[in-house]
Amino acid sequence: MERLNTIRHTGGCQRTTSSPICLLVNLRALQFFFVTVIAPLLSATLVRGALSTGATYSLSFVDVNGNKLSTADGHVTVLVLATKSDWEKAHVVGDRIPASCLGNPNYRMITIVRFTRKHGVIVRNVATAFIRHRMKEAAKRLQTRYDAQKIEHDARSDIFVVTDFDGSASAQLEEPVEAAEFRVLVFARDGKLLARWSDVPSAKQLAEVLK
Repeated sequence: MERLNTIRHTGGCQRTTSSPICLLVNLRALQFFFVTVIAPLLSATLVRGALSTGATYSLSFVDVNGNKLSTADGHVTVLVLATKSDWEKAHVVGDRIPASCLGNPNYRMITIVRFTRKHGVIVRNVATAFIRHRMKEAAKRLQTRYDAQKIEHDARSDIFVVTDFDGSASAQLEEPVEAAEFRVLVFARDGKLLARWSDVPSAKQLAEVLK
């Protein structure tokens, strides 16, 4: 009786946590905590993963020339997410765009250059100047293809590059700022994600999606 009274007056399991009853109570309390608190947090983390093929996204960007761009503005968009070290990969993607898309106002390629570290104003200006220089080189390569197909159009107006210094552009793609993975995504005119790759797709893969 004295032991029973002790259990009753102390809340049952506070001083007798080694008993089977108390272990069962603690286990159920832990299960309840996981189901009501931890599980929803894990679910939210899983939902906020990479963009899903087949879903529709209206993502907006502003390139280095001040052009306002969107993945749902009526263009079929090839979107490349890269760092400075991946610039050549972005060039290869551009070279593999089908000839039928070149000079066609219904198609567009956007390159987002992501900076994985924070930089001050001076470094940003230098980086932007470097990117503009690389854009001129890309325009020359594209113009060569235009000329070969007798496309009377200035290739420079078809080069769109977004500088992502603060991670805001990457955040729209649900990519963490610290990540440095290369991405290629293709969006339909209404923003529907048609395909995505973590490396440079082949010319055949691009042609199948962009046909």
